[in-house]
Amino acid sequence: MTITREEDGAKGRFIAHVEGQSETGEMTWSRLSSSRVIVDHTGVPDSLRGMGVGAALARHVVETARAEGFTILPLCPFLKAQAERHSDWSDVIELIGR
Repeated sequence: MTITREEDGAKGRFIAHVEGQSETGEMTWSRLSSSRVIVDHTGVPDSLRGMGVGAALARHVVETARAEGFTILPLCPFLKAQAERHSDWSDVIELIGR
């Protein structure tokens, strides 16, 4: 699996490409500031379900946040659920009420 990044101003997305598959998964985000990003959507088509695409996108955004020095506000239900399972992500994930 290869994950690429697209940015257009304050908005962007990570795109997961699975070898041999024409469809892609995506995680979209909006930049609030240089140090804070909202992740608002994770989409994985049915043809890619069960291949770990969503989890790979979640890990990728966490690794990118660490490398680039920003925190993530997960408004996306999928990323929020993943973050609740991964306490080791707490250095870059802002969970409301935690």
